[in-house]
Amino acid sequence: MRLGVLDIGSNTGHLLVVDAHGGAAPLPAYSHKEPLRLAEHLDADGAVTRAGVDALTEFCRAALLVAEDKGCEEVIGFATSAVRDSTNSDAVLEHVRSVTGVDLEVLPGEDEARLTFLAVRRWFGWSAGRLAVFDIGGGSLEIAGGKDEAPEVAWSLPLGAARLAKDWFSGGMPDDDEIRTLRRKTRADVARDAGNLLRMGPPDRAAATSKTFRSLARICGAAPSGDGPLVPRRLPREALETWIPKLIAMTPEELSGLPGVSPSRSHQIVPGALVASAVMEIFEVSGLEICPWALREGVILERFDQLSVLDGIRPRSA
Repeated sequence: MRLGVLDIGSNTGHLLVVDAHGGAAPLPAYSHKEPLRLAEHLDADGAVTRAGVDALTEFCRAALLVAEDKGCEEVIGFATSAVRDSTNSDAVLEHVRSVTGVDLEVLPGEDEARLTFLAVRRWFGWSAGRLAVFDIGGGSLEIAGGKDEAPEVAWSLPLGAARLAKDWFSGGMPDDDEIRTLRRKTRADVARDAGNLLRMGPPDRAAATSKTFRSLARICGAAPSGDGPLVPRRLPREALETWIPKLIAMTPEELSGLPGVSPSRSHQIVPGALVASAVMEIFEVSGLEICPWALREGVILERFDQLSVLDGIRPRSA
């Protein structure tokens, strides 16, 4: 079956076309994405601006055409933190639906963490043992952990790299006192519910996923994306702590020139690094293994699990 997954994130709109069936790894067939930066298209009241709504609507319209051209039998559309937390979420979704016909489902933060955990569990397998998973998105940080395919604990925090960049870095790099304040805040926010995961004991494997963690790992020496998804990649805590002061001292142009950093996200590297540092400190891990699968793959895997169940209960024709 060819499936289109339309992921409206806080940074990017991404249509991933995959060929897959139950029991097999999804095989990417085509990718279409645009930087929407919805987390930075919020007004003072927390509503998505007209520019943001127009960009989202146009992307969904174009993505639906691409999905049709590529032969998708089904398109699953979902939105995460930026739309979820906006004060005009319902109006935004209705506008997209009425103009394009695309029906976006808003994923609660806990579901986002749960589906990301599913993807990471399937990637690393049962040999990972008790697994802890962290995902820094544009609008939120997702945390989940457990020993099965469904996490025992899963929650979301408003600590996305784009959100923090908008709130703390819109006027340029903050001064030392502001950086310290942000560092203290992120650690307090992460620590508030950390006991949910820590009381289960140390994980056998700690993993991270999505763009911010991949970029930080690349800065710290991990293999480039061109080497393929099967190359092991890791973000060491010690290396990140060494890099953070250097990142703070860099100009925007210097940040954009770092390996693995796209110019459109260079302003998110420092806030993302501070959140990653907080995660590794609070959960006492020496490093995080980078998983190439994330939320989109979790959505795909769950959908094909559902289809496999339906196939199993359908009566066979004579």
